[in-house]
Amino acid sequence: MEAASQRIRESQGDRVFLTITYILIGILVLAILYPLIYVVSASLSDPKLVISGKVGLIPKGFNLEAYQRVFMNHEIWIGYRNTILYAVIGTAVNIALTMMGAYPLSRRNFPWRRSCMVFFTITMFFSGGIVPMYLLVRDLGLYNSMWALILPTAINVYNMIVARTFLETTIDEQIYESAYIDGCSNIRAFFSIVLPLSAPIMAVLVLFYAVYHWNSYFEAMIYLKDRTLYPLQLFLREILVMNQSDNVMMDSIEMDTSKFLVAEGVKYAVIIVSSVPILMLYPFLQKYFVKGMMIGALKG
Repeated sequence: MEAASQRIRESQGDRVFLTITYILIGILVLAILYPLIYVVSASLSDPKLVISGKVGLIPKGFNLEAYQRVFMNHEIWIGYRNTILYAVIGTAVNIALTMMGAYPLSRRNFPWRRSCMVFFTITMFFSGGIVPMYLLVRDLGLYNSMWALILPTAINVYNMIVARTFLETTIDEQIYESAYIDGCSNIRAFFSIVLPLSAPIMAVLVLFYAVYHWNSYFEAMIYLKDRTLYPLQLFLREILVMNQSDNVMMDSIEMDTSKFLVAEGVKYAVIIVSSVPILMLYPFLQKYFVKGMMIGALKG
């Protein structure tokens, strides 16, 4: 009954608007899904058919040799280990600093609240540049260490502002007042009140920071020289951009046409292998994503 009355209230303009919206969303979804499905299909197909353009959304000439080559390569596993390590430790550092920065900025009685916000906002638009940052990392003794990828990006100001807005709009000031009357300190309020009520925004931040660390390669390219510290994306870059898959995974194959074909399949397989873990993270955070992101983006 309620749905029927809702349909009656829709005007002709509403129906046209919804139809156009659904069409545009459908086109956008197809534009996003097609390359993903094609890469999966190409990674499972015969490389000859892929290069000849005969593979579409369905695999042809089912072939798993590319995946065998990927999983047999020890550098891929080194990259996996390092990327997981950087993503877990880096995200933990990011979440801790972001929430600790957002909490005082969300309190209206914080005396330097406005001045701090101006300072942080300036850093969003202006930075020292690559060379000063490189010199700073080197002088701090972080060069060629995992901390060079974690500490320089320990906090993102935009994410901190989103978290601050979430705390302002979801935690009522009277809760703090009641806690203070009962003898609660600011630190106790942060751990006992703020963190338990901030699960949605923390889930959003975990997704943002984890994806950043997982996809990051530029900092590693600048600050790391030891290949045992390389993240997965740096090996992926060598394979896809610098076309070095023959050096990385084809040592036992002669330089002939079959080597070229297997190398093409390896490129698609590496994309899938490197993307699956971060794609598996989203379903666990999806139920918090909309609530945390929308509330955090309402103001500020």
